[in-house]
Amino acid sequence: MSGRLARIHDRAKTAEVTYAEVGVTRTAACPPGFRRVSRSLVLARGEAEFARAKRALREWATHRGFGRGIYPERAGQEVGDTVVAVLGFGPVSVTGPCRVVWRVDEQRRSGFGYGTLPGHPVTGEESFVLVMDPDGLVEFTITAVSRPGGALARVAGPIGRLAQRVAMAAYLRALR
Repeated sequence: MSGRLARIHDRAKTAEVTYAEVGVTRTAACPPGFRRVSRSLVLARGEAEFARAKRALREWATHRGFGRGIYPERAGQEVGDTVVAVLGFGPVSVTGPCRVVWRVDEQRRSGFGYGTLPGHPVTGEESFVLVMDPDGLVEFTITAVSRPGGALARVAGPIGRLAQRVAMAAYLRALR
């Protein structure tokens, strides 16, 4: 499997994202034909919690907690980093090449957004952002702006939307 992932990753490194609205998850915008979904979870309170959640996010705990693999295993989250998310095992796996298109790392806000690359089943962007408010409350928000990227995703229709909701809920739980 790692040989297959390496080939997908190598092709993805030179590809362009599959949508024009790079950074769309940083705004309230939703381009025509796309669907915007956002979910949040209050984690806890305090700087220690913010630091813990930030470290877990940087280590892809969100994806690993959902049973998704990330290739390369120690993939970065800096702008320009390319990753392949994997759901499933062996021949029964779905791969999603993505590129980190924006990053924020401030005293009370940390996270990133990645955009889909050719071969991903959907087209669009997803972001993962932690914010600590002035009272120390730490909140984690996931936002996706997407549309089906291929025939399989279009045919999946409501099942694909359900899968997205299930994934978002798992990502949120994984950061607890």
